[in-house]
Amino acid sequence: MKPAEIVATCLSRPWLSGALVVAAAATGTILGAYVFEYVVGLPPCPLCLQQRVPYYAVIPAALAVAAMAWRRWPAAIVRLGLLALAGLMIWGAGLGVYHAGAEWGFWQGPTTCAQPTAIARNPADLLRQLQTAKPLADCTVAAWRFLGLSLAGWNVVIASALALVALAAASRPRETGRAA
Repeated sequence: MKPAEIVATCLSRPWLSGALVVAAAATGTILGAYVFEYVVGLPPCPLCLQQRVPYYAVIPAALAVAAMAWRRWPAAIVRLGLLALAGLMIWGAGLGVYHAGAEWGFWQGPTTCAQPTAIARNPADLLRQLQTAKPLADCTVAAWRFLGLSLAGWNVVIASALALVALAAASRPRETGRAA
């Protein structure tokens, strides 16, 4: 198929295009998180790292759902896959709400957020930890905000939007046309 035919096929098949949009946007979101971590220099806190997990799961899952839609698997299976994608993104949005709420002081964040993972047993271990330690990020402090939202808040927006994309695609009628 030529690139123009592939684009036309995706646009005429909402299940396929919905899964591909989720995969592409989730990939972009993770890449953005890596830019903030490695280029901008904002170390992620434990909750930031937890918020990435749904994306790590949704990217390959969305590609699998896209492949099923492309190959025209049974409607129930493709719809179930799209609903699973929505569920993963709702989970991601929930993690973001918890993190953003902790940042705004609506509730207490986890007590382990800014703690080292290992306690030094002797002065040499303590010195080694101090020399090699990565900067610790506190889950209750937003390291960056844009338009009043922290990265956790933007995660809520993005994950919610991707859940809506997957739900909208799942609600569309069975795709018609010739098989690919």
